[in-house]
Amino acid sequence: MVHTRLDGVLFSRMVYLGANLLSDNVRVVDGLNVFPVPDGDTGTNMNLTFSSGVEELTRKESPRITESAAALAKGLLMGARGNSGVILSQLFRGFSKSVNGKDEVNARQFADALKAGVDSAYQAVMKPVEGTILTVAREAAEMAVRAARTSDDIISVMEKTYEQAQTTLLRTPEMLPVLKEVGVVDSGGQGLLFIYEGFLRALRGEELSADRERSVPKIGQQELDKLISEQHNAQIHMKTEDITYGYCTEFMVHVAHSTEPNKKTFSEALFRNHLDTMGDSLLVVSDDEVVKVHIHAEHPGSVLQYAQQFGSLHRLKIENMREQHANILKAEESKGQAKPETAAQPVDLLPYGLIAVAAGEGIATILRSMGVHVVVEGGQTMNPSTEDFMKAVAGLNAQHIIILPNNSNIIMAAQQASELAEVPVSVIPTKSIPQGLAALISFRVDVEPEVNVQAMTKAIAQVKTGMVTHAVRDTQMGEVQIKEGDFIGMAEKEIVTAGPDLLACATTLLLGMVDEDSEIITIFLGEDATEDQAHALEKALSDPFPDVEVEIQAGGQPLYPFIFSVE
Repeated sequence: MVHTRLDGVLFSRMVYLGANLLSDNVRVVDGLNVFPVPDGDTGTNMNLTFSSGVEELTRKESPRITESAAALAKGLLMGARGNSGVILSQLFRGFSKSVNGKDEVNARQFADALKAGVDSAYQAVMKPVEGTILTVAREAAEMAVRAARTSDDIISVMEKTYEQAQTTLLRTPEMLPVLKEVGVVDSGGQGLLFIYEGFLRALRGEELSADRERSVPKIGQQELDKLISEQHNAQIHMKTEDITYGYCTEFMVHVAHSTEPNKKTFSEALFRNHLDTMGDSLLVVSDDEVVKVHIHAEHPGSVLQYAQQFGSLHRLKIENMREQHANILKAEESKGQAKPETAAQPVDLLPYGLIAVAAGEGIATILRSMGVHVVVEGGQTMNPSTEDFMKAVAGLNAQHIIILPNNSNIIMAAQQASELAEVPVSVIPTKSIPQGLAALISFRVDVEPEVNVQAMTKAIAQVKTGMVTHAVRDTQMGEVQIKEGDFIGMAEKEIVTAGPDLLACATTLLLGMVDEDSEIITIFLGEDATEDQAHALEKALSDPFPDVEVEIQAGGQPLYPFIFSVE
C-alpha cells in the first residue's frame, strides 16, 4: 500500500486512531510523571486536550485537509489543559497553518506541516527544555523532512517519523537528569508517540474497531437529553437565587479494572449514593467500561475528585447555571415568553477583572475576599482548559484582565487564553497559592496595567511555598527514599522529606523552610488535616523561631493536607 496524497478524510482517520491509542494508555503516560505525587496527570491532560480536538473534528470533518486540520486545531486550542496539552495544541495549530488552503498534501508537504507544528510549539514555550515532548516532536519532524526528500510515500515518511520519535523518547533520560534518576522516559513524549502510532496504523489501513467509534458513547443519552430539556423549561419559571447547586456538571469515567493500582473498584449503587449527597438532578448511567454522569453541584471539583478514584475522566463539561439562567431569562424575554422580575441594569465597566485558580472552598473564599472576581475551580489533578479561561474572561466586563494560574502546569493554558481574548489580559506566572496571594497584596486598582504586572510579578519572589501530599509510587528523589503511601514534603518543587507520619513530615519541611529572616508563616489546612495538627506545627516553631507570626487558615484543598507560605 502506498499513499502519495493525504486528504481530510484520511487525516481524520489518523487522528481518530491516534486518539484511541492515547485514551487506552492514559495511565501508562500518567505513570511516567517524575514526581510520585497524586497530580501526575500528563496523560490525562493530553487525552482531554486531544479528545476536545476530536470532538470538534467530528462536527466539521471534511474531504479537504485544510478544513479537517483547522477543526482539530481549534478543538485542541480551546481544550488545551496543562503544559503538555498546550504544547500538543500548538503542534497541530502550526500543522493546520501549514496546510491552510490545500485540499490534500503530498509527502513533502505533510513533513513540512509537522515541522511547522514544532516551530509553533517552540515559540509558545518561553524556556524550551530539551528531553521533553518538544524534543521528541522536533527530531521526529526533522526526520520526516529528510525522509520526504527521497520518498513520495506518506506511509514511508510516517514510519520514519514514528521510528525517530521512539529513538528520541528512549534518549530523553540522557537529556534530562531527573528522568534518568527516576528511571523513566518523558511522559509527554510518550503520549505523542501513542498518537503517532495511531497515525501510522491508520495510514497502513487499520480501521477503528466497532466498539471504538469516534463518537461519544450514547449510554443514557435519551435520559440525559430529556433531563436537560426539563431543566430548561423549569429554569424559565424560577428565580436565580433559588438555584442551590450552581454548576451543571457532566463527564464520563472510564472505570479502571480492579487490578489497576490506586483505583477503587466501581460500584454503581455506592457511586450514585455518594454523588447524591453532593448535589441534585443526578443521572448516572454505566456499562462495563464507561460511566456517564450528570449532576448539579455547588463544588464540581469535589465531584470530579471523587469520581477520579474509579478511573480516568473524559468529556468534562461544567456550566455556571446562575449565569446560564440569566441568559435564558433574557432570551425568553426577547421572545415575549418570560419577564424578569426587574429590568436589567447596565453593568459598570471595571478597570480590572481578577481571575484566579484554586481548589478548596476555603482558599477560594480568601481569594474573593482579596478582590478576585472569578475563581476558576482547578489546580492539582484538575487543570483548567484554555476555554475555561476564555469563558471566565468573557464573563467579566473589565478594561484589563489579570489571571493568577497558581500552578506551574496551568500557566501556559492561561497564556494561550490571553492571546485569544478580545480584551487585554495579563498572566502573572504564579505557581502556587501563596504566590498568588502575595501577588494580590501588591495589586492596586489605581495604577496602569504595566505597573501592576511588574509589582505583582516581583512579589512572587518574596514568598516561599511548601506543600505536603502523599506518594503514589515507590521511588527515590536525590537522597530521599520514598515509598508508596508515604507523606512527601516539598519546598517549591523539590522533595526534601518523606515518611509515614504526616505531622513529622510537615514539621521537618516547615522547620527547613523557616529562617531568621522569616516573619509570617501561613498554614493552609487541607481537607485531610486538622486544627490540632496545625497548632502542633505552630508549637514546633515557637522555640527556634519565637518572633515568627503564625496564621492558620482553613483552605479545604484536596490531596495536600498542608500548604505553607513563608514570608
